[in-house]
Amino acid sequence: MQKRDLTSRQLWDLSFGFFGVQIAYALQSANISRIFATLGADPHQLSFFWILPPLMGMIVQPLIGRWSDRTWNRLGRRKPYLLVGALVAVLVMAFLPNAGSLNFSTRLLLGLNGAMWFGLFSLIFLDTSINVAMQPFKMMVGDMVNEQQKAKAYSIQSFLCNAGSFAGYLFPIFFTWIGIANTAPEGVIPDSVKWSFYVGAAILILCVLYTFMRVKEMNPQEYAEFHGIDPQKQEQKKGEGLLTLLKHAPKTFWTVGLVQFFCWAAFLYMWTYTNGTLAANVWGTTDPASEGYQAAGNWVGVVFAVQAVGSMLWALVIPRFKRLKTAYVVSLLLGALGFASVFFVHDKFVLFASFLLIGAAWAAMLALPFTLLTNSLSGEHMGEYLGLFNCTICLPQIVAAATGGLVLKLVGGSQAAMLLLAGVLLVAGALCVGLVNEKAKQS
Repeated sequence: MQKRDLTSRQLWDLSFGFFGVQIAYALQSANISRIFATLGADPHQLSFFWILPPLMGMIVQPLIGRWSDRTWNRLGRRKPYLLVGALVAVLVMAFLPNAGSLNFSTRLLLGLNGAMWFGLFSLIFLDTSINVAMQPFKMMVGDMVNEQQKAKAYSIQSFLCNAGSFAGYLFPIFFTWIGIANTAPEGVIPDSVKWSFYVGAAILILCVLYTFMRVKEMNPQEYAEFHGIDPQKQEQKKGEGLLTLLKHAPKTFWTVGLVQFFCWAAFLYMWTYTNGTLAANVWGTTDPASEGYQAAGNWVGVVFAVQAVGSMLWALVIPRFKRLKTAYVVSLLLGALGFASVFFVHDKFVLFASFLLIGAAWAAMLALPFTLLTNSLSGEHMGEYLGLFNCTICLPQIVAAATGGLVLKLVGGSQAAMLLLAGVLLVAGALCVGLVNEKAKQS
């Protein structure tokens, strides 16, 4: 069967909701360390707050993939999960920034106060719901786009993702600029951050509803014809467990997964330690209650927005490479250079160059792993394999988060040194790209 091409409009509609989802993800990644530091967390504790969200992702994503592979109703196949994930994310975004306003100051288990525990469980639900809303977009591209258009489709998704990041990262400084308070009593989240989450939640649900209304998923018969699947064999394989599928995963799954390990560990360190790095290197403070620390928190949003611009621009460059692996290596090495330079920079505007380079790595991480993987799959168990592949995103974050406090001690408590280490990790990821066979196809 000749696999039809989708129009440019259809490719954009397929991923448009990703814009809103990524606003939520950007608000989380840029503000969580700031929020927990404000609630009273010690810098050596910050990475621990990032363990449970990816752990939940490792549990939830394979299940979402498995369930959605077996779902078909009048709402679609992947779209019901997309809608549920977005609705839960909206609710959590309304509650999370209010953790410090609930007067939970008593120290409870593990030396954490009630506000931190409330924030921690909110973070778990937020990250889980964002992933539930995010994953169907990757699955729908795998479902509905042919091999020739996948690089373009995932690059469009990367562009929209980074456009959403750009908006989300700038929200706190924008609301500060229009007069909303960027400071608050000790232990309370500033209103500029609260309003960022409220507005981000509204945009998230509107964008997801747009894709939900515009995209028509293939019915099971169309899907089988598009991917050349024998429905009878597919029915026989429905009983296969996730461990069996993992055992028979194509080699590309594992080799790209190894690259992912180094890349996502690097970005976990960026999300965790950029606020402290900028506060110390540029504003000369380590006090979360100080005006300088909160100003650094706003500037984190600015440099992350610059990263998003770099990602959007680089997402347009990636399809011009003749080989995906070449694009992957070049992107990761540029990102490594960006991370390493942050260690030496003490001027907030010079940081723009560093984060533009980091954006190149991020663009590649959003587009190329999924292009390489889905091109190696036959179409059977697409959702399950993409759900399992999400573990290559979650596991490195868990490892990096669990060891972050120890590593921080080993580098003398310098949060800037953690970003230098992130650069080393991206170099390791670039070296592992050589193991990937981009032409491999699962039988």
